Amino acid sequence: MSSNSSIHIAYGSYLSQFGVLRMPILAESCPVIITIHGGFWQSKFGLEENDPICEDLTRRGYATWNIEYRRVGENGGGWPGTFNDVIDAVNHLTHLKERFQLDLSRVVILGHSAGGHLALWLASQINKDQTDDFANPLLIPIHSVISLAGVLDLRRMWEIHDEKGLNSPVASFVGGTPLEVSNRYRLASPIELLPLNVNQLLIHGELDRHVPVELSIEYCRKTIQQGDKVRLIVLPETDHFMIIDPSSNAWKTVFDALKNIVGV
Repeated sequence: MSSNSSIHIAYGSYLSQFGVLRMPILAESCPVIITIHGGFWQSKFGLEENDPICEDLTRRGYATWNIEYRRVGENGGGWPGTFNDVIDAVNHLTHLKERFQLDLSRVVILGHSAGGHLALWLASQINKDQTDDFANPLLIPIHSVISLAGVLDLRRMWEIHDEKGLNSPVASFVGGTPLEVSNRYRLASPIELLPLNVNQLLIHGELDRHVPVELSIEYCRKTIQQGDKVRLIVLPETDHFMIIDPSSNAWKTVFDALKNIVGV
């Protein structure tokens, strides 16, 4: 299999329940990077946003599992379908492990923007109390989570949009405002789920106008208070999308940090 070959694999029966697996040349039990795209959980944005970074990571020796999921605007998207989809997409690796020789002891979840939210929410499912569970159980251990410009505080993101007089996609995603469905925000917002007890890396551009860097700064502060394992890298002169552009210096920072975490 060449380094830029990709395989479309369904993990469910809905159109958006699939992932694209890429394997490096001569892969032998290689680490797996699960990538989750952003777009404020809306159906008009898809996983092709992550194709360039997945191709780059695969060239560098990593298997990548770029997952799609039902989003707002699709049947079953939003609460709780999106959450179950990302769980099911990750769990599907158990069916692919032998065929593709994947090392599921070295699984890293890398999410951008709304995908950063889903990545850290996924990590929260590893050691969670199942009494208030609304999603399927996570079957695969997560080595580390990388949030790139992640929406790590749903309440605060809703407030930022509200302060600007905007209809927040957060409300569309969880089915209401923080006042209307407060419990959903508690169950879905990473900052309210700490500690996660997993290695977390947050990378955010200082010039981000879509998801302000303050969300990662405040999340990091609270994570440290909780005694969790976290590192924050704030990139100067970097906007929301440079961080997933393989030709940018920002992406070089992301890759170097990833390599330091998991090796090749």
